[in-house]
Amino acid sequence: MTATSLTGRLRPLLAAAGGPAAAVAAVRGAERVVLCRGPAGEDSRFETGSLTKTFTALLLAELAARGEVRYGDRADRYLPFRLPGPPLTLLHLATHTSGLPRLPPGLLTRAARSGWLSNPYAGFYEDDLLASLRRTRLRHRPGTRVLYSNFGGGLLGHVLARAAGGTGGDYAALLADRVTGPLGLSRTDCDSNTPQVTGYWHGRPRPALRMPGLVAAGAVRSSARDLTRLLGALLDPGSVPDPALRTALVEVQRPRLSVPRTGSRLCLIWNLRPRPDGALLHHSGGTRGFTAFAGFLPASGTALVALTNTAPTPLAPFVQAAYGTLRTLDARPVDGDGPLGCET
Repeated sequence: MTATSLTGRLRPLLAAAGGPAAAVAAVRGAERVVLCRGPAGEDSRFETGSLTKTFTALLLAELAARGEVRYGDRADRYLPFRLPGPPLTLLHLATHTSGLPRLPPGLLTRAARSGWLSNPYAGFYEDDLLASLRRTRLRHRPGTRVLYSNFGGGLLGHVLARAAGGTGGDYAALLADRVTGPLGLSRTDCDSNTPQVTGYWHGRPRPALRMPGLVAAGAVRSSARDLTRLLGALLDPGSVPDPALRTALVEVQRPRLSVPRTGSRLCLIWNLRPRPDGALLHHSGGTRGFTAFAGFLPASGTALVALTNTAPTPLAPFVQAAYGTLRTLDARPVDGDGPLGCET
């Protein structure tokens, strides 16, 4: 596939983006193409929502490769208190099998009082995360069911920061030190004060997202160029000099469990769709002002990033379009590889 045809495949996706600004990028072997629309360039920072969790998973795998944690470690090994009941492990948190609810108890009530229409997570801090954890009843025994959880993603980042010798609030600095810095992702961080594209919700501009208590679940901002670079590293881990990070890039792609009734599998956060000619890994995310998608096919060296500055809408058409575009870029369509869900 030539660069011209790669561009041609991306143009309809760029047109399908609902927001006034969008950036889409693709990798196919040695080819790289980035297309932008509106007030956005390839280095413009977009909120990525739940794509943040893929960074958290990579951080977990990096610490495990160094021997600083083990996937089977109890999460409360790194907390100031013991959790009652059966062991809740780091692997449970990274595969959405922890049994934790989607959001911490008390967050919605607090948001309704202070910032539901503007910044619903802004008033929820690290201390609130731990307080919520103390009074949470698990929805099921850890490891027995898949239940998507922002609570679990945020807790995983908090625990990893503690495991590395810091406080729960040191997640952003640890991510920069272990992942984004070594990979050269200069436009990727958790800082709500650094300039970024303005997001829109129902046509209205939104303030920058702040998630002080759940940073590791959804606070990462990134650009089309940086996310393409990250996917390039996932496609070719051997190109990364650091041995622990190189191992981590492989480990996050390894299937950990099958999702009942879907045919899909879960890796460390990444969703995996088995295909006859190679797996397709993907994840998406959304905030009150942004929608993001990233996916890649290791067997063909193909990857796609799609970013727009408007909140996801029902049925997530932009995410579905991005997923479909990635399949066409692979140039090896597979019948029956149907639509997917959108993580937010």
